[in-house]
Amino acid sequence: MTTLRVSPDELRAMVGKELEPSEWEVIDQARIDAFAEVTGDRQFIHVDREKAKDSPFGDTVAHGLLILSLLPALIEKSVPIPSDVGVTVNYGYNKIRFPSPVRNGKRVRAKFVISEFSVPSPGRYQLIFTVTVEIEGESKPALVAEWIGICLVNDAREEGSRV
Repeated sequence: MTTLRVSPDELRAMVGKELEPSEWEVIDQARIDAFAEVTGDRQFIHVDREKAKDSPFGDTVAHGLLILSLLPALIEKSVPIPSDVGVTVNYGYNKIRFPSPVRNGKRVRAKFVISEFSVPSPGRYQLIFTVTVEIEGESKPALVAEWIGICLVNDAREEGSRV
């Protein structure tokens, strides 16, 4: 995947603007089952289609954390990074909510707004994103989150810290 590059000033100018949405991703049963296997969360609403038919959802649904885990891939073509950055890292989340379940076979995409851009220390940018993951054809989103990312400039070295 090609990462979009812009100057730090160009990125700062994007604060408050909704960026291009990600591409649609299909959330199929194979993906849900793989996530269940990796995490050990095999609750029937995720993995047993027959039993899930009688649930309030009418079919299996993706784990909320599966949808959250897609954000690094979904952001790739939507949000540019500063041209002087060598690595970006996930710093965490201030808020995460899962307003609506993602049923097996549905498609999702993410929309990103850069809420904040700061330079907390030399060689380091901090970005806070407001993220909404939409479910195709549905009015309520699958996920709403405030996500913090750190960008480290190519020659930045931090002792005693991972980020």
